[in-house]
Amino acid sequence: MDENLSVTGVPLTPARTLPFPPRASGSIAGRTIQESTYTPQPPTTHLHESAPNVLVILIDDAGPALPTTFGGAIRTATLDRVRANGVGFNRFHTTAMCSPTRAALLTGRNHHRVGNGQIAELANDWDGYSGHIPKSSATVAEVLRQYGYATAAWGKWHNTPAEETTKAGPFDRWPTGYGFEYFYGFLAGEASQYEPNLVRNTTVVFPPKTPEEGYHLSEDIADDAIGWLRDHKTLAPDQPFFMYWATGAIHGPHHIMKEWADRYTGEFDDGWDVYRERAFEGAKKSGWVPQDAELTPRDERMSSWDDIPENQRAFQTRLMEVAAGFGEHADVQAGRILDELERLGYDENTIVMYIWGDNGSSGEGQNGTISELLAQNGIPTTVDQHLAALDELGGLEALGTPATDNQYHAAWAWAGSSPYKGMKLLASHLGGTRNPLLVQWPARINPDPVPRTQFHHVIDIVPTLYEIIGISPPDIVNGIPQDPIDGVSLAYAIDDADAEGRRRAQYFEIMGSRAIYADGWMASATGPRLPWVPGTPEGIRTWTPDHDRWELYDLNSDWSQAHDLAAEHPQKLAELKELFAIEAARNGALPIGGGLWVPVMHPEDRISPPYTEWLMDGDTVRVPEFCAPALGNRPNKVTIEMTVPDGASGVLYKLGGAGGGLTCFMDAGVLTYEYNLFLVQRTVITAAAPLGAGEHVVEIETSYVETRPGGPLHVTMRVDGAEVATGQVPVSAPLLFSANDCLDVGRAYGGAVSRTYAERMPFAFDGQIKQVHIAYAA
Repeated sequence: MDENLSVTGVPLTPARTLPFPPRASGSIAGRTIQESTYTPQPPTTHLHESAPNVLVILIDDAGPALPTTFGGAIRTATLDRVRANGVGFNRFHTTAMCSPTRAALLTGRNHHRVGNGQIAELANDWDGYSGHIPKSSATVAEVLRQYGYATAAWGKWHNTPAEETTKAGPFDRWPTGYGFEYFYGFLAGEASQYEPNLVRNTTVVFPPKTPEEGYHLSEDIADDAIGWLRDHKTLAPDQPFFMYWATGAIHGPHHIMKEWADRYTGEFDDGWDVYRERAFEGAKKSGWVPQDAELTPRDERMSSWDDIPENQRAFQTRLMEVAAGFGEHADVQAGRILDELERLGYDENTIVMYIWGDNGSSGEGQNGTISELLAQNGIPTTVDQHLAALDELGGLEALGTPATDNQYHAAWAWAGSSPYKGMKLLASHLGGTRNPLLVQWPARINPDPVPRTQFHHVIDIVPTLYEIIGISPPDIVNGIPQDPIDGVSLAYAIDDADAEGRRRAQYFEIMGSRAIYADGWMASATGPRLPWVPGTPEGIRTWTPDHDRWELYDLNSDWSQAHDLAAEHPQKLAELKELFAIEAARNGALPIGGGLWVPVMHPEDRISPPYTEWLMDGDTVRVPEFCAPALGNRPNKVTIEMTVPDGASGVLYKLGGAGGGLTCFMDAGVLTYEYNLFLVQRTVITAAAPLGAGEHVVEIETSYVETRPGGPLHVTMRVDGAEVATGQVPVSAPLLFSANDCLDVGRAYGGAVSRTYAERMPFAFDGQIKQVHIAYAA
């Protein structure tokens, strides 16, 4: 860098309380206009004249060994561009999970301290796991907005409590309630890239076009961000802005158009073991990891490529080709935003922070899947079941399309996290928590290809921005005293690659997997489960952290946690375990493993409405599944009063999407119920004869054959009190069908639960539904 060039801003007069007091008028009102003076004051500004714009780009579920920028195979021209024009941090860290990282990123506080010990949908009643970011930890968007920034966010949010995501609100914990004046994207943890349930500010909206018309979510949020920038340039060109652009890629489902996946045809035919080695050598060659770094071995419970039967290999490689195309496509969309910044003349004074992954690559696809919520529901399947179902959907060509919710084998996630042992959901090992950060700011940062090696964490972004802009963290925001910032600014390291690191310690914990870093040492405990092992581990419901084995690593000499020194340094390990206990208590991370309560130990306690019955109109649509009646795993009766024309067709209701759900519909007068168990098993129950025209009452009653999570269901359909069909669903979904799809009445938006009407979406009912009554069985 130039000797006198620094990213650190000149401190402003500290604003201990936000909002700022209103500006006093310079005019004096007399009894009449003639007796008054009119001397308006210039607009008040609380920022330096050259306050920079900020763009934060966050990619989802992406390991460091995937991009070409760091030696991988996924072509990332935009990431290359930011690295070439700025500086990088190769020891930057996240939390190992989506909502926790985002909450920490936006607040500058540790994830448990802001109620995000796990994803929002799996929240529970302990403070550290509540899913509620407290207003005592104001987001960077809220603070910058009050200082005078325009603030806007796009894409994946995942920090609104799941029970508050309906169109009824409340909205104070939606993006616009957390300081963003504008938001366009989805509130959940994932979404179909072709048929997402979208929100603009506080209004549920439909995608601007269909998949057949070329819709894709990553392109849509880039288009919208570009449109916002153009409006900003026209209407407020001198106002600095804060943009948060967070894709749904590369989170499952892996959805991308065929031509993008085809760019990687044959690229991964030699399998994940070879790819991991190749990416490791590429990381060294690119200068991203040191030459003395070591490649850690594959866990014995993970399949090698040689273990994969020959008839399954094309499936496994195509899954990775789709993921690669998905990742490249997302990076290209980020590049379009940078192009627009440049075209509008904003690029010189805009800080771009590009974070490749809110955690490591995800192993939630486990053995390779065509419907990735199978893993979250704990339903065991075989690859042959997936292949059989895939044949009915069009074979390998269906992967990446709206017909499937595919995600790659966990071993691809392990390979994509090379050279580390871990991946997403493992807070214990760096593959789950070490994600690249690149920063460019042409006006103030001279490019430097040598990575910064200071140890930093996502909580450090907020204090970095405050220091660069010249802001002191406020003591009170909107009348609420503020929690201290946990982060440490990394601006010093941008200025000086050789500066001594200022983050001395950091804890990590996700669902019992945990670690503690202190002054170059890291102690790690894997916890009760491994992401790549299907099903629920035996004994997990009685697991206690007291019995876990801890490992110890000297990260100053062991880049990738290759050498466990626990036996050689028991005193150091004991010190770090004690430090972890202190940090866990201080940050509200107790009980350890609290995030396991809902998904593993008590799925019946998942977030759900407090009601036992509902009365809906015939046009009730877009009720997020977490806020809808649990028709697929609670005994219930749906009663529909309707007027039926002759040969009636259309959806009466549907819950879930293409990757899994249930639906009741009519086709040429025939009443049909279908339970789509994540594509691998479909149960279809059909009336023997068409329903005649006229006024009818249809009842669909669901009960458990065996009362246990995932147990078989008995379904009975009646018309005007007479039974017309009955059947049994062999396996049910114990948790949920979809993270982002919804309950719709009278038509089917989002994904098509049934292939019968997939080509006729939204397949609106051509009769009249007067009302729908839903009640749980006593």
